[in-house]
Amino acid sequence: MRRPLFRSIAIASILAAGVDGAARAAQDLAALKVPDGLSFSEFKGYDGWQAVAVSQTATSLKLISANPVMMRAYRAGLPAAGKRFPEGSKIVKIEWSARRNTVSPYFEPSGNRFQSLSFIEKDSRRFPKTNGWGYAKFVFDPASGALTPSGAGTDCGHACHTAAVAAQDFIFTAYPHR
Repeated sequence: MRRPLFRSIAIASILAAGVDGAARAAQDLAALKVPDGLSFSEFKGYDGWQAVAVSQTATSLKLISANPVMMRAYRAGLPAAGKRFPEGSKIVKIEWSARRNTVSPYFEPSGNRFQSLSFIEKDSRRFPKTNGWGYAKFVFDPASGALTPSGAGTDCGHACHTAAVAAQDFIFTAYPHR
């Protein structure tokens, strides 16, 4: 699938998934920060990053995108045993609740309600205790239309990104063949 078309689909999915743009616009996202952790403003432009992959659980759909620094590393073959992503790598996971697309003639899962944004940033000086990675998660509250931090500190996501993916520089998502 061509990149502009994929971006258009991703943007349309965000809008169709029930993100209330007016309510989010009223929220000062630049001031949003995980307590003692990463700020939302560090990921400005995330909605224009290139898609790495999608993932699905029993209850959700996720789009994983990366900034240009991380995309260059993915194209160079990372994650790979013993190789590390460069400083400045950033990734976002946009999550929606899953539902079946009822207008499709075949089973096709579709995003329903926007649930959360999760960010990861590689900065070994700032995050030496978590193998160079800082984490942040912001949960969407449909009642208020606002995002709120989930967890505290830049290591809040590190517990999930340890032993199982240490050989992949603590990143779960691989870059599939295109």
